Amino acid sequence: MPMATPSAACGATEAAAAPLLVIGIGNPSRGDDALGPACIDALEAAVLPPAVELLTEFQLQVEHVLDLARCSRVVFVDASIACASPFSFDTIEADMRVTPLSHALSPAELLGVYRRVQGAAPPPARLLAIRGFEFELGSPLSSLARANLEAAVRFLMTRLPDTKVSALG
Repeated sequence: MPMATPSAACGATEAAAAPLLVIGIGNPSRGDDALGPACIDALEAAVLPPAVELLTEFQLQVEHVLDLARCSRVVFVDASIACASPFSFDTIEADMRVTPLSHALSPAELLGVYRRVQGAAPPPARLLAIRGFEFELGSPLSSLARANLEAAVRFLMTRLPDTKVSALG
């Protein structure tokens, strides 16, 4: 699957409404860590409103602030061993405690970097954490994670047709 470049992720023009950005985070070579990218793959196969932009990344970095700057809302999709099955869908706030030398950021840390760099509040953000179980290098998605992925994609699809912030709540 080709990955979108940061400059192409939210290519909204001044005249167009800023899109909802859905970022799938994870490594497709590490078993259930592929849940974020697999969710993006499923969304790419669906017919989505034009105001929905999709992006897949192995990890979040400070450069992703540029993607957020052109978006009105963002949903991060990632595997989790901490959430209950099949998934959780939570509001996330900016975490201002990011280490300046970090090469990889959590979604909350990225929002904190956005606040510092842009001098403004980041776009409203949610984390769709999909429960994963097996993260071994070279492993495929586990059957339990695949079932959780299907439930998470169905859930997210019910919130995409109306891309107002309230629809994500």
